[in-house]
Amino acid sequence: DAGVAKELDLRVVVPVEDMREPGSDSQPSDLLGTGSEGSQQSIWPSIYPEILRLVEEHRSTIVFVNNRRLAERLALRLNELARGGACDAASKEAAASPPVEIARAHHGSLAREQRVEIEELLKAGEIPCLVATSSLELGIDMGAVDLVIQVESPKSVARGLQRIGRAGHELHATSKGRIFPKFRADLLESAVVAKRMLEGAIEETVIPRNPLDVLAQQIVAIAADEEISVDDLHELVRGAYPFADLSRTQLENVLDMLAGRYPSDEFAELRPRVIWDRTGGVIRGRSGVRRLAVTNAGTIPDRGLFGVYLIDGGGRVGELDEEMVYEARAGQTFLLGASTWRIEEITRDRVLVSPAPGVPGAVPFWKGEGVGRPYELGEAIGRASRELVALSHEAAVERLQEDHLLDERAAKNLMTFLDEQAAATGAVPSDRTVVIERFRDEIGDWRLCILTPFGARVHAPWALALSARLRESLALEVQSIWSDDGIAIHLPDADAPPPTDDVLIPPDELEELVVQEVGQSALFGARFRENAARALLIPRRRPDQRTPLWQQRLKAQGLLQVARKYGSFPVILETYRECLQDVFDLPSLKRLLQGLRTRELDVVDVETPSASPYSASLLFDYIATYMYEDDTPPAERRAQALSLDRDLLRELLGQEELRDLIDPGALEDVEAQLRGDPRTADQLHDKLRLRGDLRQGEYEPRLAEPLVAERRALFVRFAREERLIAAEDAGRYRDALGAMPPGGLPEVFLEGGPESLEQLVLRYARGRGPFTTAEANARFGIDVEPVLVSLERRDKLLLGELRPGGTTREWCDPDVLRRLRRASLAALRKEVEPAEQAAFGRFLPNWHGVDRRATLREALVPLQGLALPVTLWESEVLPRRVPGYNAGQLDQLCASGEIVWVGAGLDRVAIFFREDAPVLGRPGAAPPVEGEAHDRIRKVLEQGAEFWHDLVVETGLEAAEALPALWDLVWAGEVTNDAWTPLRAGRRYQTMPPKTRPRRFSRQRAAQVTATQGRWSLTDRLFAGKADPRALAELLLERQGIVTRDGVRGEGIPGGYGAVYAQLRALETLGVCRRGYFVEGLGGAQFALPGAVERLRELRPREGDEPEPLVLAAADPAQPYGAALPWPKRAGARAARVAGAHVVLLGGEPALFVERGGRSLVPLREPGEKWLRVALTALVDHVKRGGAKRLAVERFDGEPVGESEIMPLLLEVGFLAGPRRAVLRP
Repeated sequence: DAGVAKELDLRVVVPVEDMREPGSDSQPSDLLGTGSEGSQQSIWPSIYPEILRLVEEHRSTIVFVNNRRLAERLALRLNELARGGACDAASKEAAASPPVEIARAHHGSLAREQRVEIEELLKAGEIPCLVATSSLELGIDMGAVDLVIQVESPKSVARGLQRIGRAGHELHATSKGRIFPKFRADLLESAVVAKRMLEGAIEETVIPRNPLDVLAQQIVAIAADEEISVDDLHELVRGAYPFADLSRTQLENVLDMLAGRYPSDEFAELRPRVIWDRTGGVIRGRSGVRRLAVTNAGTIPDRGLFGVYLIDGGGRVGELDEEMVYEARAGQTFLLGASTWRIEEITRDRVLVSPAPGVPGAVPFWKGEGVGRPYELGEAIGRASRELVALSHEAAVERLQEDHLLDERAAKNLMTFLDEQAAATGAVPSDRTVVIERFRDEIGDWRLCILTPFGARVHAPWALALSARLRESLALEVQSIWSDDGIAIHLPDADAPPPTDDVLIPPDELEELVVQEVGQSALFGARFRENAARALLIPRRRPDQRTPLWQQRLKAQGLLQVARKYGSFPVILETYRECLQDVFDLPSLKRLLQGLRTRELDVVDVETPSASPYSASLLFDYIATYMYEDDTPPAERRAQALSLDRDLLRELLGQEELRDLIDPGALEDVEAQLRGDPRTADQLHDKLRLRGDLRQGEYEPRLAEPLVAERRALFVRFAREERLIAAEDAGRYRDALGAMPPGGLPEVFLEGGPESLEQLVLRYARGRGPFTTAEANARFGIDVEPVLVSLERRDKLLLGELRPGGTTREWCDPDVLRRLRRASLAALRKEVEPAEQAAFGRFLPNWHGVDRRATLREALVPLQGLALPVTLWESEVLPRRVPGYNAGQLDQLCASGEIVWVGAGLDRVAIFFREDAPVLGRPGAAPPVEGEAHDRIRKVLEQGAEFWHDLVVETGLEAAEALPALWDLVWAGEVTNDAWTPLRAGRRYQTMPPKTRPRRFSRQRAAQVTATQGRWSLTDRLFAGKADPRALAELLLERQGIVTRDGVRGEGIPGGYGAVYAQLRALETLGVCRRGYFVEGLGGAQFALPGAVERLRELRPREGDEPEPLVLAAADPAQPYGAALPWPKRAGARAARVAGAHVVLLGGEPALFVERGGRSLVPLREPGEKWLRVALTALVDHVKRGGAKRLAVERFDGEPVGESEIMPLLLEVGFLAGPRRAVLRP
């Protein structure tokens, strides 16, 4: 049935009227929950509800996306929307039922068992939607699927047909599909793919020719089975199409390699795989080769991750896929999480980096897992573009709706895009036209964009060769990125962009340049390893285990170093072939450059004032990460945005958000510089000539007097007040504003002209920051709006929402705006630098809500599962978070069953909300205890909870034996109580001796009852079920705000950081948290909630700030030192996180340690009267407020306090003198 055309019900859908400002034509959907991705200037808030509506209208839906991160996020957002609202009345009725998942993500990173489970859920109708990558594209029976939704173009016709064909899989059924483009360039590709899908115009399948690595593997397999002559082998191999033109020389080179005849002894470590009897002309396998061939068969490569490490030994930052690493080189910057890193060195298995805060990150992350556009699809896109712009707007919209299956909004958006590009550059890139565009960005650097539709496989080698040539000719470290739509090159500090001849590389030089560049790249190394493994030179597997990837890399690295010297080595040849023909499309690029050189194809060379729509779209995927994902900290997002072209910003952000990019402090500084501060009469005269008139109060009269006396300046009257102007401008003010100058001026000063007002307005603009029309009118006393509009049309002024805090649009001189952008970027880059540890010392207590108003429930939620000393909970932790805390509040929550406590080692307990305990899992506890008394107690409590008296009776134990055994089980985490009271009892471990046992009705008996009050029960039921590591990771984020390795280690979590790292990465993928280098010295793999990063930066010490004191219990989780942060190192000073000890922080830094019981004060920095006075005063206030018990200080800094110089200061701040001590009472 190969000739039967499949019926398609296909549409390309755009859910907004204008993709440039997608949020402007509709109100925010009620369906968008707090986790919705992006702002209303993003198209995502419009796509999500539309996809949800389609899912709810069909029984089963598969949504295809082009990368794993988007699959996870889209599934999460659909579930949030489904729980948070309803699209119709029927779903409103379901809102009262427990929330259910309507969508699950399906991709290659999931374990096979998980993928199968998810597939079965869809087939059984238990969930209506899967969000999948290519993992569901081929070979899996998904049963009856009603609808397929493709988010973003499928990138090829074959892939589109394969995916949409998942719907209506039955014979004669119609496949129903909807394509949702994400941006306007994506819309163009989607339109062409849809038309070609309808026509069945799938791309030609390209079969690799003479892949020598595969040939080597096949020869080993053949030889393992039987002896074969070389002649027969050559004939057999040539019978396969990929090897039809394989030469005898090529075959013998491969046989030489497999037989161990290498060009040098340096290959001695490689084991021969076959025996080649040259006399008899036959080959046969060596011993063990059959097992080798069977266990290492196949062509799918092992792909792995490069670890990313701080170059100074500061620890692991994260990972990069080796496919991403190949584009990188030393000096480039890239983004990992929320932070930018500069590559210092790439080793065989590591990328060594240093922080590069605020610098725009480059290539590796913007392409994600995308696939390149086939060349023939690029030609079709170019042809469609050329034909559409030749039609009238109305005719083109009609054709797009009829032939290309676009809905009306999609068709209008696409034609607007094409028309704007034609207007900006004079032509659209097409199958016959390449556009080379040059423009300066807002920072003043040149950008060069080469716009063609021919795909990334053509653009990548062009960019590689062009970057190499420009680095040599301009002596600059150029930065290039490429996509399916072209190449963008950033030329920092270049005086001028390169001429067209330098861009159009001669075809005969191209291959040499690309070969030279690619041969030194990490791409070549990665592909060489894969090819060597395929050729069985580096076995990937043994019968019982897989060879670790790092070992494969290590062997491949050594082999490559030797093989590079011998260009005829088969694996080297195959690696070049694969890079140049499979990864890159070098033949197509050569044809393109040849066509441009011979003028068969046109080159449109244009310099524009700002990026054209196509150039803007080149950067879209890269930038959208920061513009549209609301988990990126605002400072990073603003720093990235400030590096972009103004018009691109306007398209991505919308006008309203531009003003948020300008730093208020930077604006203030720039305006002060523009105003200047003339100190001499000559300087005042220069200011008048350059900036225009001045009012009274804007200049010093003493400087104006000599200028007026010398007739170099004069007073004129306009706008109802007297102004000082330069005498040279008298004619301009007269003609523009009717300001009559005094007589006696030289004739040349009275020259004016029709452009006088325009010149004065430009001077006014150059002397200030963004200003409104009203301000300009007030300055000149007339309506100058027509002049402002005229200047804006000629790009001499800019109009937009520019001033922070403004409410209307302002005008600005382009050079002034450029200065503002530079100053703002400088300020932001400083802001996004890792915060010093003292800032984290201020942040953590603030994040915990210390000394702020909260209810007990609110305070306990983030503290769940945290094992703390029993006494600390009620003496320090809860009173500091809950104003007016009293023991009855905790008793009430325990009595209601809402919370429960669990032992976690001697004298330590953790608190859980009962419903959260199963997913959080047990806290770290003491080892299980064994003994007859313990076993009896367990056996009785297995039947249910018991009061103390009943427990003693049923176990048959004496109370003196039962009580210690019971508390052993408590501290081991096996037994708990429904009351907090037993934890408050002073004598928990023993009953009273018989001789001192109180009489039956004695008051003394009450103390014993307190230690055993309430009902005792086993904790097994509390933790029944499987703990969810993701829940623990979310709790850590909620508790710590910024999660670090040492912070997790300090909490004693079972398994340490490794137990939660994978879950933190998963939460990062979902957008719950962000990874970055937020706090200096705490390693690169830090995970933070977005709001936490903002608060950390807000709490950075400012210049001139007096350090605020804060007294905390040393073991309080809000006190970071000794856990997330190290204690200061000072000779003789020791501090520890122990119950009863306190720390005085000054500006977030530990200054004074108060040992348990207050007998010793340990300064953690060199003693100084100023800071000691502040710290001791804070300590006195803390004790007076009841924050600590009586202090009796006997030693200070290791010396007796009575003999130290600190004693007078202690008495001054409120201590009382005692015998050899200083005493402080509450």
